[in-house]
Amino acid sequence: MSHQGTGGATPRLSMRGIVKRFPGTLANDGAELVVHAGETHCLLGENGAGKSTLMKILAGSYRPDEGEILLDGEPVELTSPQAGMAAGIAVIYQELDLIPDMTVAQNLLLGHAPAHGPFVRRKERAELARAAVARVGGEFSVHTPVRDLPIAAQQLTAIAKALTADARVIVMDEPSATLGESDLRKVFEVIRSLTAQGRSVIYISHRLDEVMEIGDRATVMRDGRSVAVRDLATTTADELVADMIGTTGKLTGTTERPRPQGPPLLEIGSVRSPGLIDVAGIEVRAGEIVGLAGLGGAGRTTLLKALFGDTGASVSVTLDGEAVRLRSPAAAVRAGLALVPESRKEQGLMPGLSVGRNAAVTALGRPPWLAPRTLGRRLSAPVLADLGVRFSSADQPVGKLSGGNQQKVVLAKWITKGSVRVLLLDEPTRGLDVGAKADLYRQVRHLADQGVAVLLASSELGELTANADRIWVLHEGRNVACFDPRTTDETTIAHTVITGAVPAGTRPAEVTATGATSTGATPPGAPS
Repeated sequence: MSHQGTGGATPRLSMRGIVKRFPGTLANDGAELVVHAGETHCLLGENGAGKSTLMKILAGSYRPDEGEILLDGEPVELTSPQAGMAAGIAVIYQELDLIPDMTVAQNLLLGHAPAHGPFVRRKERAELARAAVARVGGEFSVHTPVRDLPIAAQQLTAIAKALTADARVIVMDEPSATLGESDLRKVFEVIRSLTAQGRSVIYISHRLDEVMEIGDRATVMRDGRSVAVRDLATTTADELVADMIGTTGKLTGTTERPRPQGPPLLEIGSVRSPGLIDVAGIEVRAGEIVGLAGLGGAGRTTLLKALFGDTGASVSVTLDGEAVRLRSPAAAVRAGLALVPESRKEQGLMPGLSVGRNAAVTALGRPPWLAPRTLGRRLSAPVLADLGVRFSSADQPVGKLSGGNQQKVVLAKWITKGSVRVLLLDEPTRGLDVGAKADLYRQVRHLADQGVAVLLASSELGELTANADRIWVLHEGRNVACFDPRTTDETTIAHTVITGAVPAGTRPAEVTATGATSTGATPPGAPS
């Protein structure tokens, strides 16, 4: 691991040799992180590099399998989130950890409000909350329920909560994902005031311009390991990108399917939602698998949900040359679209119902709990067998199956219905082991071979290069360039995923008019 700019004083935080295993995955492989007092330390890496796991270990949400954590030189055992907070570690997640129906003051001092016996001293609590909100530049009432605040004020509330807990280390996970430019400036001012007080901030972001502006040093992670530590005053963005993606430069396991020919089956004229997404000009032929690559928040999930009629986005789409109106999921299903969502348990399945009823839900023509059990079993049996779903009985609750088998049941419900023309897949292999992933992609290729057009979003670039015929890169809500994985190496595509720019000398298969440039600049008009 390359190092630059490590200080001589005892570090505020040292994470040494952190190993964390999950079934089929080594999420952290001897990861290291050293953060000094008064420092803004940026944590960088592609999706799946191990950043989130490392921070969940620091927060006490996960226990490491190996390694140690020291705070101000003293070893600590962070056995729970409560232990993490007690040690002075506050993590501000992208999905803010606030209780919407409680007021700002109630959220800020939850668990440590000033009290007289069993009674909270409300006036004193409000005064403490007002002081904390003022320190982060907030100009809103502490008596306001959090759900009524704009998202920027909620972000400031989360930072103020870390202050009231007297945190020594404050982790900010993608704070700019939900903030406009002026609100981000305010957060940067708060970060600078925190570090001036000697607190340490760990800042996680995919946006390298932010990292270069606010960070003192950066640790770069790749494949679960810490591969570089850099002093940002003497480092370029290009060097950080090279650290993040490595320099393999080779084609890895590209698809060997014959390239589908003929006119496009699905033509995405435009999908627009102000500040979120502005995508245009994506086409998918019958039998083609088109990948969607991008960092978290790039717009992949938003695009797929919009095509499935599940957002308020403005959508212009043609199917087989005919314009279709996708105003609701029901309209999308009637048009022949099917979505396998990112969150299979919350959005793809009814965990309490049987395997048979879940697999036949789209074909039953009535609520699944009103349909005879035998009907669900009969309709779904051949599809479940074809997909190789392992279960003890079709009457077994689907929630009792393994993750891989649950994902196959989500796929089965669309195959059982038949008439699927376009399959939208959002992170279909998340949480699956290697064997289950291979199994699932085998089924997806089988559907494509039968003429289904597939739009596949995945954070795993290796999975896209191995299975997709073409790969569109989404960056900051726009589709910026399309690559042929048969002729473009993974490193080049990864560079565009991170920067939104096509490396000089590279010729993508397609590039949008306002898409990727070779300078690393954000495409004109891209959401900030």
